[in-house]
Amino acid sequence: MQKRLIMSVSNDLYTDTRVDKMCNTLTQMGFHVTVVGCRFKNSPKLKVRDYQVRRIRLFFKKSFLFYAEYNFKLFFYLLFHQMEVLTANDLDSLLPNIIVAKLRKKKLVYDSHEYFCQMLSIIHRPFVQHFWHQIERYCIPKVQYAITVSQSIADAYHKEYGIHFNVVRNIPPAHAVTITETRHSLGLPEDKFIVLMQGNDISSNRGSEELLEAIPYVSEKAILLFVGNGETVPYLKLRTKELNLEERVIFVGRVTPDRLFNYTSLSDVGVSLEKSTSLNQAYSLPNKIFEYIKAGIPLLISNLPERAAIISQYNIGEIAQDFTPKNIANLLNKMIDNPILCQQFKANCSTAANELNWENEEKVVKSVYENLLS
Repeated sequence: MQKRLIMSVSNDLYTDTRVDKMCNTLTQMGFHVTVVGCRFKNSPKLKVRDYQVRRIRLFFKKSFLFYAEYNFKLFFYLLFHQMEVLTANDLDSLLPNIIVAKLRKKKLVYDSHEYFCQMLSIIHRPFVQHFWHQIERYCIPKVQYAITVSQSIADAYHKEYGIHFNVVRNIPPAHAVTITETRHSLGLPEDKFIVLMQGNDISSNRGSEELLEAIPYVSEKAILLFVGNGETVPYLKLRTKELNLEERVIFVGRVTPDRLFNYTSLSDVGVSLEKSTSLNQAYSLPNKIFEYIKAGIPLLISNLPERAAIISQYNIGEIAQDFTPKNIANLLNKMIDNPILCQQFKANCSTAANELNWENEEKVVKSVYENLLS
């Protein structure tokens, strides 16, 4: 008989590729998986998946009221639905899972996508940080099985709580993705060097402003493409007009993961310039880095330990030591003006992609859940 597993996450699941990969792996292991997320007024409809999806309708979309509403509704959902195993994604869904697991004597896995209490949105708000730290101190010592996204975060949690966190990086599967679009069909110029920054949170701490300010110093052969949403996008659009860069900067909103990979594969370099503005940011290893590698495009990344180690190991791009627009422009021009270097980076991406894939990462997932059931 299939073991029932309920996975909780505090987003609307539309672009959460990590949760999707986890659910597919667990389904292949024989679990009957239901993932519980959120539904907001503007949440897009989801495609049919190989596992069940339930989205809790929420009135609030941010702030304490969102977390209170979500945790309250999630608690009662978990309390009255059948399962043998619970999985909580991130601290903002962990408390109701901890309580229900104890009340109903169920197994629980905690998957931390962030070094939560060191997130930039929290560290400058002492009361909020104290609140989440208290939740963390209560919950994490009660966790028996734990996963996180980078070795740096795993080490930090182990140092603080003595809990072993298994590392499962957010890497795409090895199987080939069919490219269904062309530059023409996406409205992209066919004769330009496309510099891509993608993400669900294009914000000021991710180097987007500096990247935009660099464009006047970058070869006229290049255009800048932003794909995704974020709090900085309205400013970036305004600044684009102020700099008279409308012909050199393209904005595309939130798209499905499959469509996003088309944009990625048709670009020439992928940018990830997160700053070390918090420990969470410093320890992060975002999915887009591995998407760029899979797509076979060179990278321009910030000098943060987890990602810099990958770029250096495989020689697949350039590392920005500082965020001045002229330095960013120099690194981009280096790749634009040196096609042989770019081809070498692309070839090395192919080698890296053979090793950096979900099929290798999911071995850890399977080990964790097999130990849980034994």
